[in-house]
Amino acid sequence: MQNQILIVDDNPTNTKVLFDCLKSAGYRILIAQNGESAIEKLKIVSPDLILLDVMMPGMNGFETCQYLKSVPAIQNIPVIFMTALSNTEEKLQGFSVGAVDYITKPFQQEEVLARVSTHLQLRNLTKQLQNLNQELEQRVFERTSELTTALESLQKSQLQLVQSEKMSSLGNLVAGVAHEINNPIGFISGNINQANLAVKDILDCLRLYQEALPNPSEKIQNKIIEVE
Repeated sequence: MQNQILIVDDNPTNTKVLFDCLKSAGYRILIAQNGESAIEKLKIVSPDLILLDVMMPGMNGFETCQYLKSVPAIQNIPVIFMTALSNTEEKLQGFSVGAVDYITKPFQQEEVLARVSTHLQLRNLTKQLQNLNQELEQRVFERTSELTTALESLQKSQLQLVQSEKMSSLGNLVAGVAHEINNPIGFISGNINQANLAVKDILDCLRLYQEALPNPSEKIQNKIIEVE
């Protein structure tokens, strides 16, 4: 994919020289005649590099660059200043407002292409790194989601296992208690008939005693009243 470059210069001659040079090198070119026009274009397009003239009517290059760096959507687009000034103070001012390089006038084609190529390579590598970071963040997010889901599933399984163990233990306890209760109940149930016969025999003997001794002692009478 061709890189796109925005040239911002109020001088038609300079613009044509740059346009012909960069177009022949295979770049797609956009042109703005001043800072205000460049800002309007950047609301629609997002070039890979901006060549920005320093001395322009209205907003000069420094003011334009400072504004561009304040807009999050376009602040990462590299800006190369174009100037005939060789003053160190001017260059430092350009770097302080966010420029990455300078191209001096009159233009030397080899210098222009070398500087443009270098900064476009850096820009492309930066984009690739950003894409890789985004992809890595997405993978980390997806993996974290998978692990979270797996952990929740494991916790749910553990809870179900604990509940199952509790129910199993409770079942064993109930079965043990029932067994302990059933044993004496079974013993009683198995011997109730014999007990009934024994009680009947005792009652028969008591009647015979009552018939044979109709006048029991006072002590026996008191005991009969006590036990009804």
